[in-house]
Amino acid sequence: MRLLPVFLLVATAAAAQTPDGSAVYQKSCATCHSNPTPENRAPSRDTLRQFSPESILTALTTGNMFRQGYDLNDAEKRAVAEFVAGRAFGTPAPISNVGRCTGPVPPMTDPARGSNWNGWGGTLTNTRYVPADRGGITAPLVPRLTLKWSFGLPGVTSVRAQPVVVGGRLFVASESGDVFSLNAKTGCTYWVFHAQSGIRTAPSVGAYKTASGSGYAIYFADGAANAYGVDANSGKQIWTRRVDEHQGARATGSPAYYNGRVYVPLSGLNEEGQGARQTYECCTFRGSVTALDANSGAVVWKTYTIAEEPKKRGVTKEGVQTWGPSGGGIWAAPTIDVRRRVLYVATGNGYSDPQQTTTDAVLAMDLDNGAIKWVAQPVPKDVWMMGCQAKNPDNPRCPAEQGPDHDFSASPMLAKKSNGQDILIIQSKSGMAYAFDPDKNGAKVWEYRTSNGSGLGGQWGGAVDNKNAYFGVNGTLSQTPGGMRAVNIDTGKEVWSKAPEAKLCGNGRGCTAAQGAALTAVPGIVFSGSSDGGFRAYATDDGTLIWSFDTNKEFLTVNGVKATGAAMDGPGATIVDGMLYVNSGYGGIAGRPGNVLLAFGVE
Repeated sequence: MRLLPVFLLVATAAAAQTPDGSAVYQKSCATCHSNPTPENRAPSRDTLRQFSPESILTALTTGNMFRQGYDLNDAEKRAVAEFVAGRAFGTPAPISNVGRCTGPVPPMTDPARGSNWNGWGGTLTNTRYVPADRGGITAPLVPRLTLKWSFGLPGVTSVRAQPVVVGGRLFVASESGDVFSLNAKTGCTYWVFHAQSGIRTAPSVGAYKTASGSGYAIYFADGAANAYGVDANSGKQIWTRRVDEHQGARATGSPAYYNGRVYVPLSGLNEEGQGARQTYECCTFRGSVTALDANSGAVVWKTYTIAEEPKKRGVTKEGVQTWGPSGGGIWAAPTIDVRRRVLYVATGNGYSDPQQTTTDAVLAMDLDNGAIKWVAQPVPKDVWMMGCQAKNPDNPRCPAEQGPDHDFSASPMLAKKSNGQDILIIQSKSGMAYAFDPDKNGAKVWEYRTSNGSGLGGQWGGAVDNKNAYFGVNGTLSQTPGGMRAVNIDTGKEVWSKAPEAKLCGNGRGCTAAQGAALTAVPGIVFSGSSDGGFRAYATDDGTLIWSFDTNKEFLTVNGVKATGAAMDGPGATIVDGMLYVNSGYGGIAGRPGNVLLAFGVE
């Protein structure tokens, strides 16, 4: 907390010197966007006005325009985003009446009853397995899946926020900062809420009670580290809370709701790319979980993944102060162990020295007070910063020795072995999958190599049924990205392995067979989305390909928004009551842009 006044002074100074968005545009953007050609493939100014400032900022920080935005500071990126979009951050776009629900709006049913997919993994345990009585889809029905409707996310090039279905409503967020409440069966729109920044987290739904009313709320977080409670029936904001003041803090992992609290994880998405910026004081971000009161948004506790506050480490040859330790961002949703009253999270790499025991690790935190109870770190010594060399003896802005960048980007899956004992299973970017014993302070039970791994391309989540754990293979930078694996839960022994299917997208930029998207399993089937735009269903007993759908096309949408499918990465399928919902479109450093939510049902 000693650094907080420094950050506030910096923020105040930056606010007093807000850059001119028009000047930034003329200097850094106009050459291409004011004079678009077939060669540069840049959208025109008029086209860019269709995007929200939140979407443009995302493109400049982590999307297709990452390299062009690299030399701009945060204030310049925000200024040019507002200039190009023609509106300020937090300003909603005009809402179209196309696809709006008509007639009386039915109230939401109790999220604790009936069939729901709530939060990132469907349940608190994040196993991403849907039994027949809840999902309504089993292996014999999968070949009969047909597209029922499509929904276009306006003004974005990625659909990174996984939908949830609770009480007959489908809630899906967007990097435009919009959250949509849809009829889960038809896709018509009940309401739209606009947040202060772009969103890539799945909502969690739970009860709330305030002095002015009570009901059910959706809880989510945005790209500026703001958490929200919004009434699920009306779309009215109940509260909002900034959970971290660091300029690099981002919510990429979905919040989890349990028993009146909302647990919000944070990553430092915007800071670990600053290694080559000679003027940046690298690095001070630390990953964290903040527990909020679901009724008010008040902070109950906050725990950093790195306990030690960043300290001065040295001065660069340019005279810039450097800091450390830092990093340990949490990319994925927490997993909640109700019986042990423990919350599990998985962390990413460190950003700056000294090395820490809580990076690239699974952490167990006390639900009541956030105390770290144990740490399992299978990948030590991973301090990595974009733009740094393999060894950096004379550059304190970089780690002394560059690590492999082998984050955990998935949630730990709390599953049961054949003897009924609990086990935690997770896959890493390193290409390794691990199982840990929650009753033995995270002692390793087994490990299995799914692939050679890669520093680029997250593994966003496996799936576990009552016999096997299933993993996709990303490895974007590897020689052979893609493929599927299944292992025995008890032993980690391989049950089957499948090579990637032939690519559906040709050989253009961003077209790979990588399968990093989160998996979803039902009885007899495991579903996987691929960067080639293919959505596929594999038999759980031997990996046979049972069904597939090519999303590389334009879709007629229920809300009238032009929408196309493309790369599938990040979120996986949501399955409820005989319907399957999945996103397509993952524009960015390694993906291909798209903006569609697809809804399938059994014909």
